[in-house]
This record gives sequence, structure tokens and C-alpha cells, in this order.
Amino acid sequence: MASKETKITKQRLRSSYLTSVVSIALVLFLLGILGLLVLNAKRISEYVKENIGFSIMLKEEVKEVDVIKLQKMLDAKEYVKSTRYVTRKEAARELKKELGEDFVGFLGYNPLLSSIDVHLNAQYANPQSIDTIKKDLRKYNEIKEVFYQKSLVELINQNIRKIGLFLLVFSALLFLVAIALIHNTIRLSIYSKRFIINTMQLVGATRGFIRRPFLFRGIMQGVYASIVAIAMLTGVVYLIQDEFSGIISLQDVKVLAMLHGMVLVVGVIISWISTFIAVNKYLKIKADKLYF
Repeated sequence: MASKETKITKQRLRSSYLTSVVSIALVLFLLGILGLLVLNAKRISEYVKENIGFSIMLKEEVKEVDVIKLQKMLDAKEYVKSTRYVTRKEAARELKKELGEDFVGFLGYNPLLSSIDVHLNAQYANPQSIDTIKKDLRKYNEIKEVFYQKSLVELINQNIRKIGLFLLVFSALLFLVAIALIHNTIRLSIYSKRFIINTMQLVGATRGFIRRPFLFRGIMQGVYASIVAIAMLTGVVYLIQDEFSGIISLQDVKVLAMLHGMVLVVGVIISWISTFIAVNKYLKIKADKLYF
């Protein structure tokens, strides 16, 4: 009979331990997702900004040789990420696709000009830099006009700043919530062992001696939860890397190592501190209050 009760008790303890590990792992997983966004925030910002650019409208009489020469000159500029030469025929074809009508056939001629689409490096993708670049390009005779949507560029830059601020505040709040959730999970786990702690005190065990196995168990709990969270995060990165090519990838060892290290360190530290606080609480509490 006693053996059966011991077996049931062990099963309950294992179940409680497993539940704690899973709960902590889920919290760390959410924290890891946020960490993934924070670590890639600069890269995401650059990716968005590098899709900002402008179009250089070329004069009708410009020869293709001069256009190619101009394009090579632009590619050599420090502010240019990439360029694309669009001929009059290509421009007409693209506009026809957008409109769904053959406007060239209707008009009887192609009114569009050849152009060079320029995509900028992230640090130059702002209205001030683009205005300076426009002034620099005016000296080239092949160029008729430089066109870009200033309001759109300003809106993108404003939104990036707002998102960065929101992400910072949200990160701080989620981190506090994560600490609270992990602390409560461990506190409940220690609560179920409060009588064991009291018994150990009654037989003369020192606080350090009582605390030691609980702290070790808490650290291991954090390690196991971190491993589970890391496995889940790696799975998420694997699933989304094709959709976010150039931003998030399993090949980015440095970012993943930082993320995994952060999850492991946070999991272990919070688990250790929470266990220390919870055990200390029951080391100081009076025996008659253990039943409440």
C-alpha cells in the first residue's frame, strides 16, 4: 500500500515538474519571438527602406549607349543599392498590364519616356538625402526629371520610428509579464513542497542546505524549458525563412546564437531567482501558517 502511495506521489511530482517546464517554455518562446523581432529590427528597417527609391526620366533623344553609361555611373554612387533601366516599350507594357487596356493603340503612339529606377541604400532613404541627390543629378544632360513620392517616403520613415518605439515599450512590458508568469509558476511548484521544507528545518538542516537542491532543480527547470523554447523557435524560423528571405534564416548563425543564448540565460536566471525567493518565503514562515 505504502509503495503504491509513493509511486502515485512520484507521478504527481513528475507531472507537476513537467507542467512547470512546459509553462516556462511557452513564456520563453513568446519572449524569444519578441527577441527575434528585436534582433532583426534593424535588418527589417533596412529592408523596407531599401525598397524606397526614385525614377529618373530620360530625355527622348538620349541614345542607349549614353543611358548605359549613366546607369554604370549611378551604380558606382555610394547612395545607390541597385538600378534598373526601363525602356519605353517596357514602360508601356507594364502600364498596359496595370490599366488592362492598350493605351498605345488608342493614342496611336507611346507617350512614355525611358527611365532608370534607382533603389537607395537604407541610410539615404529619407527626404533630405533624396533632395540632395536630386540636385546632384540635375547636372547630367541625359536626365529630364527625377521623380519620387516625398509624402510616401516621409510616411515610411515616420512609421518605422513609431514601430521601433512601440517595439521597445512592448518588449519591456512583455519581459515584466514573463518574469511574473515564470515566478508564479515556480512559486506554485515550491508551495507544494512547503511541508518538506518545514520538516527539514525541524530536523536541524541549515537554510543553505535546504535551499541548495531546490535551486539546482530550479536551474535545471530553466535549462529544460529553454531547450524546449529554443527548439520551438528554431522550428518557427525554419517555417518562415522562405517568406522572409534576406531577413530571417537558419543560415544566420550569429543572430540565432544570440537569440538562443538570450533565451537560455533569461530562463536560467529567472528560474533561479524565483526559486530562491519562493524557498526563502517558506523558510521564514511559521509552521501554523503552512496550512493557509
